[in-house]
Amino acid sequence: MTGEQACVAQTLAEKLIARAAGRVSVTPGEVVTCRVDLAMMHDSGGPRRVKPLLESLGASIWDPARVVVVSDHFSPAGDDESAAILDITRSWVATAGVENFHDGEGICHVVLPERGYLRPGQFVVGGDSHSPTGGAFGCYMFGVGATDMAAILATGETWLQVPETLRIDCNGRFAPGVVAKDLILYLIATLGLGGAAYRAVEFTGTAISSLAMAERMTLCNMTAELGAQTGLIAPDEVTAAYLRTVGVKGVEPGQWYSDPQAPVSGHLRVNVSALEPQVAAPHSPANAVAISELFKVSVDRCYIGACTGAKLVDLQVAADVVRGRRIAESTRFLVAPASAQVAAEAEADGTLAALVGAGADILPTGCGACAGYGGNLLQPGEVCLSSTARNFQGRMGAMDADIYLASPGTVAASAITGRITDPRSFIVGGGG
Repeated sequence: MTGEQACVAQTLAEKLIARAAGRVSVTPGEVVTCRVDLAMMHDSGGPRRVKPLLESLGASIWDPARVVVVSDHFSPAGDDESAAILDITRSWVATAGVENFHDGEGICHVVLPERGYLRPGQFVVGGDSHSPTGGAFGCYMFGVGATDMAAILATGETWLQVPETLRIDCNGRFAPGVVAKDLILYLIATLGLGGAAYRAVEFTGTAISSLAMAERMTLCNMTAELGAQTGLIAPDEVTAAYLRTVGVKGVEPGQWYSDPQAPVSGHLRVNVSALEPQVAAPHSPANAVAISELFKVSVDRCYIGACTGAKLVDLQVAADVVRGRRIAESTRFLVAPASAQVAAEAEADGTLAALVGAGADILPTGCGACAGYGGNLLQPGEVCLSSTARNFQGRMGAMDADIYLASPGTVAASAITGRITDPRSFIVGGGG
């Protein structure tokens, strides 16, 4: 490697991949083999899928300490099939020697950072399409299927084609009542479903720097709806401060970043100050529009849940909207905290009490209705406003149910009125 090659300008994605590949630099389009720092699976796509593949190869896990398993799709078990899948998961974890097992503790994309598994510079794979969530911490994380996961478990390596980077520069200040979920819905509508296909989406700008980690996670999570391989935010002091709270020390902000002159395949600029609350109409996240275009739609069910919409800050925003009010008689208001830790913190600070006081039913933590599991699926003809990531037909139950997507604050405001409602009308200092 010449000195000139070593100094080539690189994006954050390229630097992370180069590290994992043992290279000084990489170029978009190259196919490289990377060492995996961490592999995450959940009960739905994990042991029940990879166990027979590994057995057919006569292979064992390359390093059980680098594997994390989370039961979140079928937990708690609502039927015999779910119980059997959880039994397979628990048995395989014990046999394989995987000690990093989180059984019914919450959704994998929330449990991973809570437990301090994610840190800047890592190369991480997850057995779920929303694995780009990890990019909020400055690690390169993306989703793989069971066949790829089995190969990774056996070898500790995987290959990928180095992606180009789409830079989304966000400046301005979020108005009261407008949050990261509104921004990502706006971007999906602007770019289209799959509009960043097999690219790394990097979020930059002062508006991103101002966001807490939970909000950054939402942005990176839903780059999956853009078709991106991953979403990334350069780690800073906000990242380091969060990691210290979960026991990860020694993180130096500013170590991982894109070189200013690094070539990118696209550069989108967004002024978040002008952004309104967004709502995505059925049956695609790309159907997002400003809430003023949909505010008269009546809803039967309001659901706050999932890795995109039920973290502590999400529940707190919803509680602030409904505190001292009651939900409409025609509306069911369901809340499923994203993890057991979130539920405990929300109980301790009065958030759950405010939600229950307004008429919300608190459901067990886990993926639940978001992924079409459990006993709270949508019924034929129901209209649901949800804080989840996807609203494809049949996603949350009946094929003829309609799912609208919005921020937790919008969902909470709509539970009060029984129709899609601008949360800014419930927030001091908000518009609408």
